[in-house]
Amino acid sequence: MVAVSALPTRGAGAPKVDLTDGLRPLRDEWTRLAAANRNIFATWEWNELWWRHFGAGRRLRVAVCRDGDEIRAIVPLFEWSRRPLRTLRLIGHGHGDRLGPICADDESETAAWALRLGLASEKHDVFVGDWVAGEHEWADALGARVVRRTGYPILHLGYESWTDFLTGRSRSFRKSVRHGRNRLERNHRVTFRSVEPATFGRDLDDSFRLHRARFRVHQSCLFCGDHEPFQREFAAIANERGWLRLLLMEIDGVAVATEYGFHFQDAYFSYQSGRDPSWNRYSIGFLLEVETIRRAFEEGAVEYRFLGGDEPYKYRYSTEDPGLETVVAAATGRGRLAAAGLDAAWRLPGGQALLRRLGS
Repeated sequence: MVAVSALPTRGAGAPKVDLTDGLRPLRDEWTRLAAANRNIFATWEWNELWWRHFGAGRRLRVAVCRDGDEIRAIVPLFEWSRRPLRTLRLIGHGHGDRLGPICADDESETAAWALRLGLASEKHDVFVGDWVAGEHEWADALGARVVRRTGYPILHLGYESWTDFLTGRSRSFRKSVRHGRNRLERNHRVTFRSVEPATFGRDLDDSFRLHRARFRVHQSCLFCGDHEPFQREFAAIANERGWLRLLLMEIDGVAVATEYGFHFQDAYFSYQSGRDPSWNRYSIGFLLEVETIRRAFEEGAVEYRFLGGDEPYKYRYSTEDPGLETVVAAATGRGRLAAAGLDAAWRLPGGQALLRRLGS
């Protein structure tokens, strides 16, 4: 177990934490730490917008962790429920991945110190950490239970050229790329187009339209239905900040597939996609994936993050999978009973669906 004292003290005073119920005063420091965190879901913009859309009626308990006079980490906690259990969770759960303390990405000791200190500062029964970084071993750091696991595949783009990337793929992969484009272009005009300011609204509409065409509107969808206003507003913010990457595949002038993601701190985040199922026989999803990876590489991304989920297609490319976990840490006897119940529920028929609804 990682102790609070694990953080090497660099400042003039002892490590301390302040709890706050406001986000705006933290914007500048939050932005600095989010850049070091290298995670789009750690940005102030994402967290502030999520809170405005989904935090109504709840209480913010953001922990600001200092080492002397320096803010070393921000832990975006909030009180999710008071009865029957006092439950703390992280802002952004359900919609974001790799949540947790906002600090430098490679400072695992700082992250553990900050979360432990933040939780110790707020009275609660149980903490639910949704989709935290698997490699940080949060269960050991918090004395918690892991109740869910999933993949977080990453493709490292340390290639000299795009040709080197293709050379490192299998022969069948290269053949699929070459023949797929040729077969489609034999009878159709195929173009790939990135979103532009003049076409932003129409292109975003196409993204949601093709997402619905592929998946339909379903209860667990966090991109459509009741969640669409949040996603649209963040798309506009990300577009203004230069983070948004929306790539459209057009056939004969009509958008048939879209890839919606973000470029943040030299990493590409593949967030959502959509396509017209009537074109599936041409493998348009695969062709758009490859084009998206190529553009991310040429733009200077060093990582292509496929985000949470262990869908087989992601592992055609990935070079690493640190995974994601949902952990439950109890602070009281009631909390321990709840943690055991959540752990057991996940293993029951229908339990996974129940916990996913709880998560969203």
